[in-house]
Amino acid sequence: MNIRHIVRRQRLLLGLGALLGLSGTAAALTQPLLIGDLIEAVAADKSVAPPIALIAGLFAANALLGAAHAYLIGRAGENIVLDMRRTLTRRLLHAQLRAFNRLEHGDIFTRTVSDTSLARVALSSSVAQMITAGFTSVGCIAAMAWIDWRMLLVTAVCLGITSAAGLALARAVRTAAVMNREDTGHFGSGLLRALSALTTVKASRAEQREADRLQDLADTARTSGVRVTRLSALLVPVTNVGTQVSLAVVIAWGMARTATGALAIADLTAFIMYLFYLVSPLVMLFMAIGEFQQGRAAIDRVSALADIDQEVSGQRSVPGDDMAPAVEFDQVTFAYAENTAPAVSGVSFSLPAAGVTAVVGPSGAGKTTLFQLIERFHIPDQGTIRVRGTDTAAMPLSELRSRIALVEQDAPLMRGTVRENLTYACPDASQSEILDAVEAAHLTGVIAGLPHGLDTELGEGGTGLSGGQRQRLAIARALLTRPDLLLLDEATAHLDSDSEAALRVAIGDIGTRCQVLAIAHRISTAVAADRILVIEDGCLRATGTHTELMEHDATYRRLASRQLTAAGAGS
Repeated sequence: MNIRHIVRRQRLLLGLGALLGLSGTAAALTQPLLIGDLIEAVAADKSVAPPIALIAGLFAANALLGAAHAYLIGRAGENIVLDMRRTLTRRLLHAQLRAFNRLEHGDIFTRTVSDTSLARVALSSSVAQMITAGFTSVGCIAAMAWIDWRMLLVTAVCLGITSAAGLALARAVRTAAVMNREDTGHFGSGLLRALSALTTVKASRAEQREADRLQDLADTARTSGVRVTRLSALLVPVTNVGTQVSLAVVIAWGMARTATGALAIADLTAFIMYLFYLVSPLVMLFMAIGEFQQGRAAIDRVSALADIDQEVSGQRSVPGDDMAPAVEFDQVTFAYAENTAPAVSGVSFSLPAAGVTAVVGPSGAGKTTLFQLIERFHIPDQGTIRVRGTDTAAMPLSELRSRIALVEQDAPLMRGTVRENLTYACPDASQSEILDAVEAAHLTGVIAGLPHGLDTELGEGGTGLSGGQRQRLAIARALLTRPDLLLLDEATAHLDSDSEAALRVAIGDIGTRCQVLAIAHRISTAVAADRILVIEDGCLRATGTHTELMEHDATYRRLASRQLTAAGAGS
């Protein structure tokens, strides 16, 4: 993420806001001089109306310019955080799964929501405060030098020590803020971990253990947060001590010089007012520096997240070849990490444009990885994958995934209505197309029994439907896209016998229009398939029908015999 580019897009608002702030500061800096004029007018028995009117006008101008400054800087800050969040979410949604899965998801949430807010403060209001407070400080010092440079030297010694201490504290604040943001991210990840598996936590009677673990993470975040607060809180007192010492010295020495006639009372009054005026800007300056240092820590975290590896889309659209195979693997090898055994090793096969193919193998054999490679969730380390005769690496991702429909084993659904979940991949689907997909997935009776039919609201993860119903809804969603290739990751896992039989008939019908590639843990799915791929240890060890594999492949015979024996014993 190019932070400079994002800030540059708001340069007009930021520049205008800073200009108005500086104009208000100039109006404020003129006031002490006019107070001196007012004192001289009173001493000379002249009319005080003109200086009073001018002072009142400057007060009003300062207030209006300050309000306009705050509004423009605030608006620019909101625009900045919008740009950051928009860029960050777009990059996260287009991130490579391998890179995304290495991150803690709770920390991702913290960086996207909380850290972007801190970055907004640093890039807008803190910078603007540093500019206006710095300008005010310089203006006050210049006016004090013009009035009496000797007293300014005394003031500068006291304030110089204060400034050095303040800058050291600001650096310490940034270091502590980095640690606090990391601790907060760990707490967010821990909370997400527990809440995403809440039923498992309850079933395992682990509520107290999880609460204790989260409390430890929260305590760690609190400790680092208190350190940030403690260091930030010291900025104001350190500044106040320096200014108060300066004020005491100036008043004592100034009154002595006034008594001898070396310094006019009007000049002393103006000098003391400028010293008072200097206190607030210095405090604001060091507070802004502290906020900026905290914001820099957040900016670094946001920028690091935005650098996540992105999926690479193909460069050109390629028309599909209706005569080409639905999918081909040519010596494909893939490992999830370096120096680890390949999840898929030297796999080659070709599936026709239509039909039903089952993928069978022990757990961890690489079956789901095949699906992820077809969808290009991962890039093969070696070999080529073709869909309808075209290398998937050369196809735009949107085009590739528009030809493929995937039904995952856990059938993830989103909060929203049944209709919204059903049409997620095809938001413009007609009512008749929706009803056809519902009927094909054996969901017609389920939808009719819901309180509001297709417009029934579902909770997180599809709460409101049973596991089997969620599975069938995911299948209907996939069918609605009318894909060239339908990938079913054990789509019948949560179905009862009647629903499974009905769905098997539907899959057979779908197989006449496109290729259905189904991971099959149930032997009944494999028996009904046109062909079966047997995967073991990432390798394709055999291809054939149920009858052929029962006769010639030991792995398939072992897997099938266990299920058939278990089914016979259960009956």
